[in-house]
Amino acid sequence: MTTFEPFRIDIPAAAIDDLNSRLAATRWPDELPGVGWSYGIPTGYVREIAEYWRTEFDWRAREAAWNRFPRFVTEIDGQRMHLLHVRSPEANALPLVLVHGWPFEDFTEVIGPLTDPVAHGGVAQDAFHLVIPTLPGFGFSGPTREPGAAATERSAELIAKLMAGLGYSRYGAQGGDAGSFIAPQLGRIDGDHLAGIHLNDPITIPARGDDGSAYSASDQAKLAEMRDWSSKETSGYAGIHSTRPQTLAPAISDSPAGLLAWVLDVVNTFSDPAAPTPDAAIDRDMLLTNIAMLWFTNTAGSSLRLYKESGLWGAEVTNSGVPTGVAVFPGNNTIRGIAERQHTLVHWSEFDRGGHFAAMEAPDLLTTDLRDFFRKLR
Repeated sequence: MTTFEPFRIDIPAAAIDDLNSRLAATRWPDELPGVGWSYGIPTGYVREIAEYWRTEFDWRAREAAWNRFPRFVTEIDGQRMHLLHVRSPEANALPLVLVHGWPFEDFTEVIGPLTDPVAHGGVAQDAFHLVIPTLPGFGFSGPTREPGAAATERSAELIAKLMAGLGYSRYGAQGGDAGSFIAPQLGRIDGDHLAGIHLNDPITIPARGDDGSAYSASDQAKLAEMRDWSSKETSGYAGIHSTRPQTLAPAISDSPAGLLAWVLDVVNTFSDPAAPTPDAAIDRDMLLTNIAMLWFTNTAGSSLRLYKESGLWGAEVTNSGVPTGVAVFPGNNTIRGIAERQHTLVHWSEFDRGGHFAAMEAPDLLTTDLRDFFRKLR
């Protein structure tokens, strides 16, 4: 029997003081004038956000806001799992597991509208009971303790057992980024219990020998861009994560400024292209809350292992047969032809704002699309 222990976030004051001291003592590098983002994230921008983090950001207020939601910890197959379990006031709500990617686990802005749609301009029939697990290696699920424990396919196994342990025999799954691998994998291993799978900006990797000739012109353009991706600066972070995560780990575990620069540069790469800076795409305090979570739990380094250990990246996968919906946002590289081959695609939406971090950038659009998709599957 799976047991769930109530959990509250309570970061010691000494840890907050240590963070602020480290930020104040940062040794900043020189930077070239006039190069913008072409050499990576501008140091001047990182300094600005770091100073705000040290002098204006209110961790205690954010901690209190996060503690409004019921949190639990459990252990599944020897792995500690932290989760939010937010029940809807509607008795007939559909259970829905929300699966995060790297580096964020923040679905805060969609929790209210999804669990209590009536209070947020919707109808009772669209309500969900939400389960939001923290993946192994992240935050309060703690660092992983053995090779392979951070793999996306292993996370799918743990989430399937988690949902069974909560007593949910039929549920939906939603995921983006790494979650766009984990949610479909749930369909392959636990398909009898899946009502549907919803993905935002799923990562679609072409099979070897796929020339894209059967795809639309827009898909062919995305395929060409993806094949050229490894030669571009935007792939640098993933190359490090997937090959040398332990080499990077000390830098982002010892320096909050280093962690800040690394994460914000990735956000800038994949957030709404119309946003000039990461904190224009995602609220600054929301960004810092999530970065602080990695810092305080010292899991920035262990979170990288997901890239190194996952076997689903680029693998030939089978179609689970579970009805699947896709929402794509500006800047995405999702190839519809590949998505149609890998999934039983019954729903496709395209939006003109938001980005890769949809739950944080465009929670209203993601909420509406989830309601629309699952309404047909309840």
